[in-house]
Amino acid sequence: MRLTGTDRGRLLFVLALATAVAVFTATVPLLRDWFDLRVYHGAVDAWIHHGGSVYDYRVPGTEYGFTYPPFAAVSMLPMALFGLHAAIAVGLLLNLAATAFVLHVLAGERLRRHGWFGLAVTVCLLALLEPVRDTFSFGQVNLVLLALVLGDAWLLSTGRARWAGVGIGLAAAIKLTPAIFIVLLLLARRPRAAGTAVGVAATATALAAWVMPDASRFYWTEAVWDTTRIGRLDYVSNQSLQGVLARLADPAEPSRAAWALAALAVLGVWVWRARRALAADDLLGAFALTGLAACLLSPITWVHHLVWLLPSLAILFGEGLRRRRLLWIAGGLYVLLCSSVVWLWFDDASGIDGFVGSNTYVWITLGLLLGLPVGQARVNRPPWRRRASDTAPAPSPAAPARVPASASQPTEPSSAAIAAGTAAGPAVDTRRGGRSEPTGSTRPAASKPQSSSERASSYTAKPPA
Repeated sequence: MRLTGTDRGRLLFVLALATAVAVFTATVPLLRDWFDLRVYHGAVDAWIHHGGSVYDYRVPGTEYGFTYPPFAAVSMLPMALFGLHAAIAVGLLLNLAATAFVLHVLAGERLRRHGWFGLAVTVCLLALLEPVRDTFSFGQVNLVLLALVLGDAWLLSTGRARWAGVGIGLAAAIKLTPAIFIVLLLLARRPRAAGTAVGVAATATALAAWVMPDASRFYWTEAVWDTTRIGRLDYVSNQSLQGVLARLADPAEPSRAAWALAALAVLGVWVWRARRALAADDLLGAFALTGLAACLLSPITWVHHLVWLLPSLAILFGEGLRRRRLLWIAGGLYVLLCSSVVWLWFDDASGIDGFVGSNTYVWITLGLLLGLPVGQARVNRPPWRRRASDTAPAPSPAAPARVPASASQPTEPSSAAIAAGTAAGPAVDTRRGGRSEPTGSTRPAASKPQSSSERASSYTAKPPA
């Protein structure tokens, strides 16, 4: 097909943008060398081929190993069939598939309107986000977990609630943090989906206990309570409330009472705002707020865990298409999340500048929790349809005088009504009902574990003296 002048310009722009992204990714960020995936592969290999426990495995030359719940190891059993390089390739494909699904749920309709050009630009911009590029570079599972959770949101919003809860249950069994979405299902008055999620999580955990009883006993009685296995709370990559308090208290231990009060405040704001979003049938908004709360409340939220902010950014950019001020805010937050700015305080997070700068991503998450525009009609909803009850029937035009009222024919909705329905945007549809992780499971291999810089680790590398 012959390209028009405009098409050629767009193609050249995309090629230039993709080249710039590739150069930036290859030279500026700290590459992680698939470190987490090497932990997963090594732990499973030690378990299956050498009769060891996944929790005894350590990456050669380090003291760090597997810290996920037992079901995570069971779900990674296929890795035992592959060598490391093949496992990396499969992990990359899984992350690409998860990213594609997340984009479909969050912006599928909008991307279809802009065609290949909009999709190409979006993918390039997404690749620059630090949480996304770190998830790929570490070989992490964050995007897969996000896809599982958003899959349930999509099922609920399109009237396919029969299987809703399965994704959340699996995500909670692989990593504990997504269990907060079960609470959201209860707030949304979706007891069946919540029950499904609990049942799936419990079944997966029981399966793991049957497959690996000793490892399960160790995890649930000892490892799950030992945060030192995951990493140092004060490490700059820990962008949670606990991380803020730990950096403030360093070298002392952070106050548990202060953390409890801060956590209660965040929980209160989350419940209040999530209920308002749910009352307006804004399920995506409620899920986005829950992802924000999960990042703040988790004891350790490494930078790559912040892919849970993607639904909030999608909402903010979508609303920014109508309100220019929000578009500027969204753009500013995007730039900060691409900048790796928190690493400027890798060596020393003391002082006012350290308090503000080293916790930049925490302030972004808090700001979104407080100010994300949810619970309102938006032009740019995700590709979910409205409930039949949410769409007022279009008025029928008056029948011609010569036709008796009893014989008047059904009419199609007027064009004005169709336009009004389009402007309101899709929301929730029930018409089709018939149809830590490894969250810091790894730590640096040495003073320079994953790249030419010791900042490459999102875990526990001790700053140089």
